[in-house]
Amino acid sequence: MQKHVSRRNVMATSFALAGALALSLTADGSAQASDPLQYVALGDSYSAGSGVLPVDTSNLLCLRSTANYPHVIADRTGARLKDVTCGAAQTKDFTSSQYLGVAPQVNALTADTDLVTLTIGGNDNGTFINAITSCGSAGLLTAGKGSPCKDKYGSKFADEIRNNTYPALKNALNAVRAKAPNARVAVLGYPWITPEKADPSCYLKLPIASGDVPYLRDVQTHLNAAVERASEETGATFVDFAEVSDGHDACTPLGTRWIEPLLFGTSLVPVHPNALGERRMAEHTMEVLGLK
Repeated sequence: MQKHVSRRNVMATSFALAGALALSLTADGSAQASDPLQYVALGDSYSAGSGVLPVDTSNLLCLRSTANYPHVIADRTGARLKDVTCGAAQTKDFTSSQYLGVAPQVNALTADTDLVTLTIGGNDNGTFINAITSCGSAGLLTAGKGSPCKDKYGSKFADEIRNNTYPALKNALNAVRAKAPNARVAVLGYPWITPEKADPSCYLKLPIASGDVPYLRDVQTHLNAAVERASEETGATFVDFAEVSDGHDACTPLGTRWIEPLLFGTSLVPVHPNALGERRMAEHTMEVLGLK
């Protein structure tokens, strides 16, 4: 026997379906997208894209680019980006003001932050600038022969990374976690600056003595290892560039290299990622995190 369905029940069901449909559609009739990721970018000049045009004119002190890897990630994922990256930043600048009027970087984080990316540690102890300038000066004095920088400094840079940079990295990442407990935190390593072995044709662009090229690469290996260790111990995801950036160092041709050389490069800031490098850093990070 067929059950009797009242007109009132039919109308109620229709209204419920219509209401559900209205909630699932936007005004133009398309399916409503999920809320965009709340994305905060922290870090130093490798994060800021210092030297890459166009420059973010909202804060010229930080020499931040609007084509840096955070902007590439945000553009491709539709994330809502808050970019507080700043050239020359050290780990201490996460919790203290780097410049007058520039707030500590972790102040940009909240409990609602979904995604955090950062590159940090290379400026602590002046590791990058001291190693590059010291080895460059030594290389000029020996016309590219020998390993004068390694002979003079030995384990100095690696010791500073182990004893000072590593614990500072952990403190900085713990501060990030405290301010954004629900966020996924991705810590990017530094792409290779030098090749594995000396390239004589690169000496005019990167005047490092032949024996100091692998020495500088080893310093960078120690730095990335410290960043990876601190990331793992604080629950962050480490984005490793050791493999994907190999063959894209400062000695390779324009269009291949991700890092600009010390001399005769195309960037306003030498020994930093160019626009291609920032894009590739973004793409590899998105791949590691499974972002689309």
